[in-house]
Amino acid sequence: MTAANEVVFLLDIDNTLLDNDRIVADLSDHLAREFGDESRNRYWEIFEALRAELGYADYLGALQGYRVGGMNDPRLLMLSSFLVDYPFAERLYPGALDVIAYLRRWGPTVILSDGDVVFQPRKALRSGLWDAVGGRVLIYQHKEQMLDDVEQRYPARHYVMVDDKLRILAAMKKICGDHLTTVFPRQGHYALDPGNIAAYPPADITIEHIGDLINYDFSTLLGIPKADCT
Repeated sequence: MTAANEVVFLLDIDNTLLDNDRIVADLSDHLAREFGDESRNRYWEIFEALRAELGYADYLGALQGYRVGGMNDPRLLMLSSFLVDYPFAERLYPGALDVIAYLRRWGPTVILSDGDVVFQPRKALRSGLWDAVGGRVLIYQHKEQMLDDVEQRYPARHYVMVDDKLRILAAMKKICGDHLTTVFPRQGHYALDPGNIAAYPPADITIEHIGDLINYDFSTLLGIPKADCT
């Protein structure tokens, strides 16, 4: 059995380490420029319907639905390239990679994200996040439901979860209790939505930017009883 680490840091990708809102804006602008406003709007309608069905964002799946819906323009083939070859490294939040390096002083860093099995790993690879965490990347459909798997793969006495969604943090805290420290970076549209803020309890730590974590001392988490998030 793998020995437990003192602390393992679990890091979300979208709007936590990577400015996903800007990526979405770039995609929306590209769709409008290449295909017009009506086609752009239809893509996002398909996207939202698919997200409601799956419970996570599936950009490439929405593109396939967009095509099935009768969009036979050959330029559509290049839209997939826009997504897959997007310069994700340019959308990292300032200090994101420095924070990952800083957190490694106390324990391993692990990407823990929701998403599909093609586009989300591509984000992690092309942004440099995959290498920054030494290939420790977990992507599930619903990560808050997979904490037993996370614990088996990366056992620890304590976990720290950094995520822009209070809903996710609250769900994980309910399961792990004091064995989990939740960190809420107020970045992106989910984190700044007053409705989301009012609907869930506050995180253990709230920061304005991911880079602010460099100023936080996690030494108090060392030597505490082993976590149990099953």
